[in-house]
Amino acid sequence: QVQLVESGGGLVQAGGSLRLSCAASGRTFSSYAVGWFRQALGKEREFVAAISGFGGTRYADSVKGRFTISRDNAKNTVFLQMNSLKPEDTAGYYCAKARGAYVSGVVSGYDNWGQGTQVTVSS
Repeated sequence: QVQLVESGGGLVQAGGSLRLSCAASGRTFSSYAVGWFRQALGKEREFVAAISGFGGTRYADSVKGRFTISRDNAKNTVFLQMNSLKPEDTAGYYCAKARGAYVSGVVSGYDNWGQGTQVTVSS
């Protein structure tokens, strides 16, 4: 079993940046894809970005060009660099381990989830 802990969330003004971290413990996840999802109040959890076990990446159209996902397998950590933040990016952000090495854009493609970190972007 993998335990995932997110950090790096906070309050930022529109146009600002944040870097989220997802640290894994209990078992290495370097061969698995890892994804970031977000859930705004009253809305369903939605895909943000994912990185495969081979380093390939995938982004939601809404964050393409602004967010960058990366991983440091030596530290068992995945990062989400978020630039040019907008108020509509406000949500709880969750990282998750995929069921395999390939990225998935759906919640059901992931079997381990962190507790989330809140990102609030003020206008």
